[in-house]
Amino acid sequence: MRVLVVGSGGREYSIGLALKRDKNVEEIFFAPGNGATMELGKNVETADWEDLADFAIERGIDLTVVGPEAPLVDGIVDIFRKKGLIIFGPTQKAAMLEGSKIYMKNFLKRHDIPTAAFLETEDFEEAAAFIEDMKEPIVVKADGLCAGKGVIIAKEKSEAKKAVMEMLSGEAFGDAGKRVVIEEYLDGYELSVFAISDGENYVILPAAQDHKRLMDNDEGPNTGGMGAYAPTPLIDRELYAKIENRIVAPTIKAMREEGNPFEGVLFVGLMIVDSEPYVLEYNVRFGDPECEVLMPLLKTPASELFFKAATGDLKSVNIEFYDKYAVGVVLASENYPYSKSKPAEIIIDEIVHKDLAEHAHISFAGVSLIEGKLYATGGRVLVCVGTGKTLQEARDYAYLLTGQVHFAGKKYRSDIAYQALKSR
Repeated sequence: MRVLVVGSGGREYSIGLALKRDKNVEEIFFAPGNGATMELGKNVETADWEDLADFAIERGIDLTVVGPEAPLVDGIVDIFRKKGLIIFGPTQKAAMLEGSKIYMKNFLKRHDIPTAAFLETEDFEEAAAFIEDMKEPIVVKADGLCAGKGVIIAKEKSEAKKAVMEMLSGEAFGDAGKRVVIEEYLDGYELSVFAISDGENYVILPAAQDHKRLMDNDEGPNTGGMGAYAPTPLIDRELYAKIENRIVAPTIKAMREEGNPFEGVLFVGLMIVDSEPYVLEYNVRFGDPECEVLMPLLKTPASELFFKAATGDLKSVNIEFYDKYAVGVVLASENYPYSKSKPAEIIIDEIVHKDLAEHAHISFAGVSLIEGKLYATGGRVLVCVGTGKTLQEARDYAYLLTGQVHFAGKKYRSDIAYQALKSR
């Protein structure tokens, strides 16, 4: 099987790693990939999605897997399917669950799926009046795609109004913020739950927990994610059942009934308040860095899972996961998430410890190959992933690996998985 992976980050590298160990896969292409994906396959530069679809036809690609949200919202799946290609991901209409927060919130409201109270608007005066009646803190979200950064948690009403003004004016997030969602703040803990769906059938993956804040103890600004782990012990059978019955199953059913069957990865960002799940957001692809810790847990060949979901035949495959834990620690560049950093050469020590080599690996993200050397050129540079029989063991391997990687300005959180370990 020849597989094309669309994207360039750590998520796509991790999907590539899973496909690399898959006996069904003979060749992997990345579009555009990064400076390290060339170790797994071949990087492809194309002008647009039509061009990429033509490439897939020419090279006999059997399956395309889309990593990021932007191509899905752009309609890459529709383009590929019109040309008779098999592609894993939702259509452009189904991708609106992530493409528009207003669409998402109204979908939740329409189908009585639990979420925070909210207002959608493009009018500042209406927003300001709504904010005045709310309790602090207050959540303000840009409607469109903002690479995971379009959410402001305002501690005071004045801060919330300022955030709304900056979004509506286009100053904060351009056109993505020209409409906003203002919603009540839910006080609990976050979980990431992923379901693979073929439009009718679905399978729920082990729940993960992301760490969005830049610094330890969840301090500092929000980022794209500074680390993750799975499965999380912060969820039990009862909570899994609530999430499936109240959220996942109704979502898949409602999308199908509305004429937009959801095929691909449904990522439900949840807030758990007093053991009750509420939807914070939907995403229509694997999270990053959650994908980096889910792929090592997947026992079923990745190509089989993606292919069956893309062809409406998920019920015919037995999806299995290893009985172990995975922890991922993001190493970020010096100025992340505030501004770009200067390119920095990455030096990786030779791993002589057999157990570390067996239980840890790197998923590369913001890296480029310059004159034969690997450089950190992105915000989130790479993810050190550890696996183990216990969460503590997986965490220890991940942090041991961070000590083997060096580049100027390297920074990372030292407390990934702290909530789960503290609760034990």
